[in-house]
Amino acid sequence: MSKLSEFTGLLAGRFNNAGQFAAKQKAGQPFPYAEHVNTVCNDKIKNLPPDFAGVFMVEESYYTTDGKTHPAHHLFLFTEEPDGVRLTSYEVPAGYGKDSFTYANLQPVDYAELKPSAKFTPALYTEKDGVWEGGSVSHFSPVLTFTLFERFSKECLEVTETMEMQGRPTFGYGEPILYKRAR
Repeated sequence: MSKLSEFTGLLAGRFNNAGQFAAKQKAGQPFPYAEHVNTVCNDKIKNLPPDFAGVFMVEESYYTTDGKTHPAHHLFLFTEEPDGVRLTSYEVPAGYGKDSFTYANLQPVDYAELKPSAKFTPALYTEKDGVWEGGSVSHFSPVLTFTLFERFSKECLEVTETMEMQGRPTFGYGEPILYKRAR
């Protein structure tokens, strides 16, 4: 099995942080309930080059705080590199909004129409003893910085995301969200 297959096999599926959320609720600490639905979507991309070795994935993320659920969906391309697996973020295809971009709603799209995100710095993940780690720092504007650090294993997907505006935190939870496979 290739490193890319191992990596995307860990990521594909449904995940949530129900255990972590329950513990935070019991301790009286505010924390989001979060879900990820990660689906390989190469089957919905037309005219992939014949030698294309990457894996496109729709990541549907849902964060619930104060009784309100906020979607944050993305299109990622994973490629095997000599040093590990690279995640490149792509713009959501034309015609989809933050609520409507899901694997179920995704209609076939031409590969030539897909555009890498100009703002997101690709992340590189390396594997050691079955655990993948990686991340990146992206400068969305001269004053807005997004930092991503992730650790993936068979047991858990640990995701740490922070956003800073002029050096001041505006998004993040101070600790990783711990996702366990739901099914």
